[in-house]
Amino acid sequence: MKLDWGRVARRIRIPLGFAFAGVYFWFARPAWRSLAIGAVVVLLGLWLRAFASGYVKKAAELTTTGPYAYTRNPLYLGSMIMAAGFGVAARNWWLGAGMVAVFLLIYLPVIRFEEELLRGLFPADFDAYFARVPRLLPRLRAEKSDAPGEFSRALYLKHREYQAAIGAAVMFAALAAKMVWWGTI
Repeated sequence: MKLDWGRVARRIRIPLGFAFAGVYFWFARPAWRSLAIGAVVVLLGLWLRAFASGYVKKAAELTTTGPYAYTRNPLYLGSMIMAAGFGVAARNWWLGAGMVAVFLLIYLPVIRFEEELLRGLFPADFDAYFARVPRLLPRLRAEKSDAPGEFSRALYLKHREYQAAIGAAVMFAALAAKMVWWGTI
């Protein structure tokens, strides 16, 4: 049986993220300025993830509206932006390099795996969407779509995207506490 790294990466990405968070916290050396700048960048990533989660109807239909008209993977782009913000907050270049490595080794194979799933679910529509809309880095103009679509708060809540905001807030509070109590200022 052939090992499908995309499938494996999809399964381990969340537990690996929690493990990396522990390593990140231990080696982060934040300062108030890096924490503030990092928080702004993380908020941008959280906003994009929240916005995207209010559009996506996982496996029910191919989502091509909202942020999905600019990039096929706005959730992963939001995660990448958040990782950049956490990298800035940490003030540790090798933690930032580690986040880039995790993204390349875990998330790119997951994206490819999910593209094949979508191609199987929506064979008539996905190839055209794939050809028109970039994988990750967004277009400057939205791809025109006849598909109906608008942000749904119910979808946002269903996908529990607020958990990312809670996790980010907890990490920033922990980093601030680390600065105060352990004197990494």
